[in-house]
Amino acid sequence: MPAPQTRSSYHHGDLRAALIATGLDLTRTGGPDALRLREVARHIGVSPNAAYRHFANHHALLAAVAAEIQDRMAQSMRAEMGVSEAEDASARAVARLRGVGLGYVGFAIEEPGWFQLAFFAPEGIERPDGQLPPPLVLLHDALDALVDAGVLTAAQRTGAEWSCWSTVHGFAELTIHGPLRYLPADQVRALAARAIDDINTGVLTP
Repeated sequence: MPAPQTRSSYHHGDLRAALIATGLDLTRTGGPDALRLREVARHIGVSPNAAYRHFANHHALLAAVAAEIQDRMAQSMRAEMGVSEAEDASARAVARLRGVGLGYVGFAIEEPGWFQLAFFAPEGIERPDGQLPPPLVLLHDALDALVDAGVLTAAQRTGAEWSCWSTVHGFAELTIHGPLRYLPADQVRALAARAIDDINTGVLTP
């Protein structure tokens, strides 16, 4: 894991980016509780007043770090989604939905501290850009692609994101805080694949 940034590791004008980067370092292992604006400033080697010029309060820094984590999570999910070699558009769309779920759970397994901040931050934390979390956007897009491919009807599509998201989110929670945290990672991934296949089968069944 990269070491927290110091005063000499950022250039003048990059303090905001350095604060976010250090926040990522601290929360990667410590989750949301490890992020305090004064602590982040201390790690970088600047005064709290300097940090407050970029983030008005603790919540503002939390929101910025959480947004960065969500962006990284979406990148990880896209890698898991890959590009299906299936010639049939419907098969490609189904594979895309499966990849979204596997990528979501996979990120939670690999980065539990970041995952907790991205989706279990204190109440009132919202993305600075006001947009939906990119992981949820990927899920919406995958379901819409199923409609375009003729796999789902518009009626089936309505509300399907909540069935899918609750399944992978609940599974991730069991992996981080529940009984699945005691299992080897390969077993957890196998169980995740089954849960995702089960919910997808339910969603895709006419």
